[in-house]
Amino acid sequence: MRPGAVTLALSSLIVLGAGPPAPPPLPARMADTGGGTQLITAVAPQRASTTGTLTWWDRGGDGRWVKRGSAPARFGANGLVAGASRKQGTSTTPTGLYRLPYAFGIKAAPPGTAYGYRRVHRDSWWCQDNDSRSYNRWSEPRAADCRAAEAERLITYRAQYAHALVIGFNYERPVRGRGAGIFLHVNGRGATAGCVSVPEDAMRRLLTWADPARRPHIAVGTVNGKTAVTRL
Repeated sequence: MRPGAVTLALSSLIVLGAGPPAPPPLPARMADTGGGTQLITAVAPQRASTTGTLTWWDRGGDGRWVKRGSAPARFGANGLVAGASRKQGTSTTPTGLYRLPYAFGIKAAPPGTAYGYRRVHRDSWWCQDNDSRSYNRWSEPRAADCRAAEAERLITYRAQYAHALVIGFNYERPVRGRGAGIFLHVNGRGATAGCVSVPEDAMRRLLTWADPARRPHIAVGTVNGKTAVTRL
């Protein structure tokens, strides 16, 4: 903060008296944070937004949430939509609270990464074929029943998948047609096809911060929407 800003703030207190206390940090206002002691929040101004802010938090032994870092985030080209009603191929980012099963990348894991980290090879695919038994799963090599036109060959996304975390949307018990391959990954050239993306330096910092033993989750939502982020 600039010195002038500090002076102004102090002057306001003298003239007006102490105002209302600052609101608690966002995780403390959420109805559900996943039960762990680490949380990532990805918040857009509104449903149609393609940009917003990603923040990562730790909960201390006293129960208080502490901000550890933040970065500008990008969302789907068609904004955000409730995860339960999302449809595949709509370029929308699903809102909600999700676990983060594992990390992967074309580049080696940053030093200090505690997450299970899977390296991308030439025959690494993510299946998005609704008729495949490998729907919404890593497939290496590509499964025989997963059509190449309905799958991502991960190595072709050299910028985006330099480093990534799998977002557990539609992952545990996949619903066909709801969507597959939703990740937290490095920025490409613009909005995403439904993932959340951040600059590469932020992605590397996230991987060295995230500790699977602390059960981190990601909450995606809008500032004023009825989502996991803003159910206060």
